[in-house]
Amino acid sequence: MSYFPTPFHLPPADGPFAAYWAAARDHRLAIQRCTDCHAWRHPPGPMCWACGSRKATFEAVSGRGNVLTYTIVHQELLPELAGAAPYNVVVVALSEMVNVHIVGNVIDVAAGDLTVGMTVEAVFEDVTPDITLPRFRRA
Repeated sequence: MSYFPTPFHLPPADGPFAAYWAAARDHRLAIQRCTDCHAWRHPPGPMCWACGSRKATFEAVSGRGNVLTYTIVHQELLPELAGAAPYNVVVVALSEMVNVHIVGNVIDVAAGDLTVGMTVEAVFEDVTPDITLPRFRRA
């Protein structure tokens, strides 16, 4: 079952995020990493923030992390989200790396039970044949 009603605004599956979305379709979380200095970066970009290199790969990570911050959305600002509120938007700090955060939703937690520091793990929702969305659940 979809966390949000569908159809809703979906991210493009191409461009600098293509490898990220390809991994998600395989139910893996992959983060861009500089091949020169090994710094992680998300969102993906053309140049390393640490050394300026333009060389990078996408590497699979565990998808485990902790909720760094969150908000509960009560107002449905987009017609595509009619019926979805209230829903949470979280920022998850991934366990394997410093300063890499993923924005998403925790799908199995009531709004009042979500906490900063909660341990979560990535799960994947196949929304269309081209887009699988990473979500999180309590670990």
